Amino acid sequence: MPAVTADTLTLPRVAAPDPATATPRPVRSVTTAPSGYEGEGFPVRRAFAGIPQSLLDPFIHMDQMGEVEYAPGEPKGTPWHPHRGFETVTYIIDGVFEHQDSAGGGGTITDGDTQWMTAGSGLLHIEKPPEHLVVSGGLFHGVQLWVNLPRAHKFHAPRYQDIRGRQSALLASADGGTLLRVIAGDLDGHPGPGVTFTPITMVHATLSPGARLDLPWNPGFNALAYVLAGHGTAGPGRRPVAKGQLAVFGAGGSLTLDAAPTQPHAEPNLEVLLLGGQPIREPVVHYGPFVMNTRAEIHQAMEDYRAGRLGVVPAARLPHTGPGKE
Repeated sequence: MPAVTADTLTLPRVAAPDPATATPRPVRSVTTAPSGYEGEGFPVRRAFAGIPQSLLDPFIHMDQMGEVEYAPGEPKGTPWHPHRGFETVTYIIDGVFEHQDSAGGGGTITDGDTQWMTAGSGLLHIEKPPEHLVVSGGLFHGVQLWVNLPRAHKFHAPRYQDIRGRQSALLASADGGTLLRVIAGDLDGHPGPGVTFTPITMVHATLSPGARLDLPWNPGFNALAYVLAGHGTAGPGRRPVAKGQLAVFGAGGSLTLDAAPTQPHAEPNLEVLLLGGQPIREPVVHYGPFVMNTRAEIHQAMEDYRAGRLGVVPAARLPHTGPGKE
């Protein structure tokens, strides 16, 4: 799991929260993501399955894509499809993925890169492995997160952000036992590169075996921890968590995670995606690729898509903005 690595001894440290002012958040629930298939048939884990929307707000949906080792000819993506009313965040940990949308956004992302697409008023897009990966096969692992847009921004013009892995803010825990990659939002005064309509924080944490992570967390945000690899515990009550599980935290001002002293050989560290955001607290009507506030808006989105008002499939080839080609 390369993503972006660094020596934690040389990085800025995140101060440990003050226990007198930052109450540790208890774990409300731990759920196991069911497996399924997306697009043309690539395997996913549905990270938020079974979680009430009120606890996820402002997040809507998240898939862990892979981790899968494709044989030659096996890599798959998605065909052209529409979106309206939210943002898609695609974070690639291993492998390569290409994106193109009808608003002119697109590029190639690989280890540690993120594509942040604001669908807003609506567009068409496609995601797929590059042809060379289809031919050769190889490892593929990533996450796609859907972030809701508040009513005031649901019809904002589409926007695309190409975030290179090296742009993430790299930090270390207070004791140096955890590498923190801040992709969006703010962690202890250190901002990530992602620009968001709804205030959120998105962090990929790598805990060394036996390490404890105590993080300050915005008390006005919700808090979710999804385990990408390894196993350990979450919260002051040390609830067991393992790969493919989501911990939902209750109220408080800090998060606690502990990595088990011994990890699987193939997964030497506890890898966790930490998410938090300011709840929007508006009605959510989610139907397929559309996330709106009312059923009437969903019907309008479907009508606009059928009428071609969400864009047309461009004839141009994918622009390539991979490493060294920004």
